[in-house]
Amino acid sequence: MNLKYLLLSASLLVASQAIAQTKTDTVFFEDFNKPAIDRSKWNVEITGHTVNDEQQAYVDSAATLYLVDGKAEGAVNGALVLKALYQPGFTSKEQRKYDFISGRINARAKMEFTYGTASARMKMAAGAGLWPAFWALGNGKWPDCGEIDIMETVGDSSWVSHALHGPGYFGDTPIVKRVSFPAGIDVTQWHVYTVDWSPESLIFKVDGKVTYTVTKTMVEKYGRWAFDNKKFVILNFAIGGGYPGGVNKVTKPYHGLSQTTVDKIKAGQAKVFVDWVLITKNAN
Repeated sequence: MNLKYLLLSASLLVASQAIAQTKTDTVFFEDFNKPAIDRSKWNVEITGHTVNDEQQAYVDSAATLYLVDGKAEGAVNGALVLKALYQPGFTSKEQRKYDFISGRINARAKMEFTYGTASARMKMAAGAGLWPAFWALGNGKWPDCGEIDIMETVGDSSWVSHALHGPGYFGDTPIVKRVSFPAGIDVTQWHVYTVDWSPESLIFKVDGKVTYTVTKTMVEKYGRWAFDNKKFVILNFAIGGGYPGGVNKVTKPYHGLSQTTVDKIKAGQAKVFVDWVLITKNAN
C-alpha cells in the first residue's frame, strides 16, 4: 500500500469521523460538488486595498477560482481550485498594477458562527512565497474583531502555522505555532486542518491530532480576548509579501517571492485544492 493511498485513507477517516460525531450539529458543509462556486454560500473577493505587501490582485475569474469534478486530484467529491497566474501589468479598479492574479472567497453574512469546530481538507503547491490560508475573521475593525488563522503556509512544504490576531497581539503575533510534518509528509498532500473554538480556548489540529492549544488566559497576557463574536471563514491564495518575506528573506524578483516560484506560477503549477469545508457546533 503506497503512501498516497494511506494519506487519502487517513484523511477520509478523519472527515467521516468528524461528520458522524457531529451529524446533528452540522451548521455548514461545502464539498464543492457543483459546476461552479455556490454564490449563495460564498462571496468572491476582488482586490481593493492590498495588505501585507502581497504581490497579487484578487479577481473574480474562472481562471483563478474554479471547481474540478468527482475524485480529481484525490478529492472525495469534487474540489475548489484557487490558482495563481502570472499576468504582468494587471491593473485593479484602484489603478494599482500587479504582476500576479489569484483567488479569495469568504462566507461573510452568508455563514457566520460563534464557537464550534471548523475544518477543511486541503492540499497545495510548495514554493517560496506561495501563501495560501484557511482562516476565520470577525466583523468590524481589525484586529479588534479577532482573527483565527487555522492554516497558513508560506511555501516551505515541511510545515504549516496557526495563529491568532487581536488587540495587542497582531502582526508578528506572539500567539503563533509552527507545526512540522513528519518525514515524508508535506503540504502538497491532502490534510485536514481544524480548529475547535470554545469560550475559553482554541485548539488547533492537523489530521485530527492536536498541534496547538491557546487559552483565554494565554491571550489576555497581551490584550483583550477577541473570540466571543461571530466569525466567517475565508479561503485565499496570496503571493509574496510580509509573512513569506520574513521567513524566506527573499527580496527579488518580488518581496517574499523567489524566481523559482515565479517560474512555477508561469508554468501553471501554483494551485490550492480544497476538498470540503465543515462547520459544526460544539458537542454538548
